[in-house]
Amino acid sequence: MRNALPVIVILALGIALLTSCETVPITGRTQLSLVPAATVNSMGLDYYRDFMGKHKVTADVGGSESVRRVGTRIQQAVTRYFQQQGDLSRLEGYRWEFNLIEDPSINAFALPGGKVVVYTGILPVTRHDAGLAVVMGHEIAHILANHGAERMSQGLLAQMGGVALSEALATRPGQTRDLFLGAFGIGTQVGVLLPFSRLQESEADHLGLIFMAMAGYDPREAVPFWIRMSAAKQKTGGTPEFLSTHPTDANRIENIRRLIPQALPYYRRN
Repeated sequence: MRNALPVIVILALGIALLTSCETVPITGRTQLSLVPAATVNSMGLDYYRDFMGKHKVTADVGGSESVRRVGTRIQQAVTRYFQQQGDLSRLEGYRWEFNLIEDPSINAFALPGGKVVVYTGILPVTRHDAGLAVVMGHEIAHILANHGAERMSQGLLAQMGGVALSEALATRPGQTRDLFLGAFGIGTQVGVLLPFSRLQESEADHLGLIFMAMAGYDPREAVPFWIRMSAAKQKTGGTPEFLSTHPTDANRIENIRRLIPQALPYYRRN
């Protein structure tokens, strides 16, 4: 009977994994999901409030208007897409906000629940609304594809033995917060952040191209943007924050070139 418990535990964990899966929009990939969306959205809102309380919204009216304009158009495209798919429940609890903060870092991020932050330092690389749409579409795609929640689920398995998020928050809140920050590619103060996997990056590029195209921005602008981002990396002699969890290279740019024909039909409809 001594060996029965481990077998039961393994079987229970296997059943939990099989029943805790979701599907990534557009690509249809099945992913592990042990993290309730409502809880992750709440954690995202908490971090967002803390972050915005410590950072200054830019006085650049034109830049702020561009961020809000592009963000709103992508939000509308996303809503339209999920409405067409009969899957608006995926956006339940989202309260979209788009802010430009005064910071020279070349960076941007999106949080569960629809909070999107762009740094002024990335504007010289984006140059115009279409370039901004590449960045914001890509970041929004990461949260809509539940990449952060997927990485949190993997972390709960690897670091905490597959415990429920509610239990992890109750018993190990600090470790769980660090797991959240690392999973969503934010909070560099907690240590080295692992990059999103190549598969997740490709999915974010794919979804981002389609969402920006649906919003009326030419997806072909993604190639020159990523070329400029690579040049910024070489110019500064280091890795911009935006690339710390979003690696770019020639292979990635070629992959984007291959994805553009799939996104162009959505752009032509506009």
